[in-house]
Amino acid sequence: MWEDLASYIIQECNPNDKVVEVGVGRFFKVAEYLQEHSMIDLILTDIKPSHPQVIEDDITNPRLEIYKGARLIYSIRPPLELQKHLIKVAENVKAKLLIRPLSTEHPRIFENMKLVNYKRSFFYEYQPNQRRYLE
Repeated sequence: MWEDLASYIIQECNPNDKVVEVGVGRFFKVAEYLQEHSMIDLILTDIKPSHPQVIEDDITNPRLEIYKGARLIYSIRPPLELQKHLIKVAENVKAKLLIRPLSTEHPRIFENMKLVNYKRSFFYEYQPNQRRYLE
């Protein structure tokens, strides 16, 4: 299932495109797949990095220089209270946003967010400037 999300990201990006994972925590399966099967420039962030490869960043008060130039931002199982911050960063840097919620959740703060069923995975996709988020 995680390979399918990573495969979709690879399909959406060109080699050397910048991609940022927000809130990587201790779950590196998607990042590892991306690093192994693509040439994208992958940046991993978390509020409390658990690995030297992860950049410390708080999405509620982001350092936008980390995200500038990203083609795509994604987050796996972000808490609902962080999802509006993810959309604000995506809007600011004009990057596509993918959110893979827990199977029992859906991003309630977005209207017109596209549900994507790709192979054995599902996630929500947001295109900046095409849809609006709710405060």
